[in-house]
Amino acid sequence: MGRVVADGPVSLERSFFARPALVVAPELLGCRVTHGGVTARLTEVEAYAGEGADPGSHAFRGRTPRTEVMFGEAGHLYVYFSYGMHWCANAVCGDEGEAQAVLLRAGEVVAGHEVAASRRAGVTQRDWARGPARLTSTLAIDRAHDGSDIAGQGPVRFEAPDEPVDLAQIRTGPRVGVSGPGGDGTAYPYRFWLDGEPTVSAYRPGVTRRRTR
Repeated sequence: MGRVVADGPVSLERSFFARPALVVAPELLGCRVTHGGVTARLTEVEAYAGEGADPGSHAFRGRTPRTEVMFGEAGHLYVYFSYGMHWCANAVCGDEGEAQAVLLRAGEVVAGHEVAASRRAGVTQRDWARGPARLTSTLAIDRAHDGSDIAGQGPVRFEAPDEPVDLAQIRTGPRVGVSGPGGDGTAYPYRFWLDGEPTVSAYRPGVTRRRTR
């Protein structure tokens, strides 16, 4: 469903993304993301349910200039700056106006190794894309790609895996670094990863920051 063959690789089309983030997220595992001469196979993702439904989502309290892309059409990239240091990329999902998305948390570089090595000099191959900021750095994705169409012929391409992922390998749990109610793994077990993959990032709970007077 939602996949189209285009001269070999099976590209993900808009109907794939135009479903709830909790449905799309586990199906993205094993899919390949290509940009800037590098291809990464996704091994870890996180779902975000959107406005009013998910306290861990940027869109929980409504539309802002930063989250405008999330409220738009499915099959686009939502890129944001994290902690004033890193870029993180999300695939917009669901119906327009719902602001659902899937964070691309980690992956394994499967093509473009020389390019990846030049971008991640001094970093072990396992860690090239082990974490959302490392993934975008390896793929050379930044603010310029916010809003990019990932269901068309845009610069960032999403392709289905050659072989279906073994469902028994998929694990779920709390999202990494999410504080407050959204970090409750019982209520929001919205992180999905492939068990046994060395490129999956380490779990760490969110830390509530106190305001300084």
